[in-house]
Amino acid sequence: IGIHFFDMLIWIFGGVRSNIVHKFDTTRAAGFLELEKARVRWYLSLEKEDLSSDVQQKGQATYRSIHIDGKELEFSRGFADLHTRSYEEILAGRGYGLSEVRPSIQLVAEIRNAVISEVKGEHHPYLDRKS
Repeated sequence: IGIHFFDMLIWIFGGVRSNIVHKFDTTRAAGFLELEKARVRWYLSLEKEDLSSDVQQKGQATYRSIHIDGKELEFSRGFADLHTRSYEEILAGRGYGLSEVRPSIQLVAEIRNAVISEVKGEHHPYLDRKS
């Protein structure tokens, strides 16, 4: 999970200057990215218990959110047909090439193979919780 998230971050905020991974296991990953135009504390999880109680009460299985300058942008909805629509565009000759997707694929490969750093300094607040 997360490739689209990292792709969006790089597309909006520019290339990766530094990448620190604080957690990486079979169900959760977290870290810190310094991009050209943003500093990002990120957290990805497959665990239902990481969803807030109000999100769970709404029956949502996923929650996607980004905070920019203290304001939240929540974008959990609208993903149901995203892959189908993307493949339709690819088949119609309007897909993205390797040069567009290489930065996010490279970042995810680095995250998967990173040495896990001690949780200190810039880190996602969820890492302060017991998980």
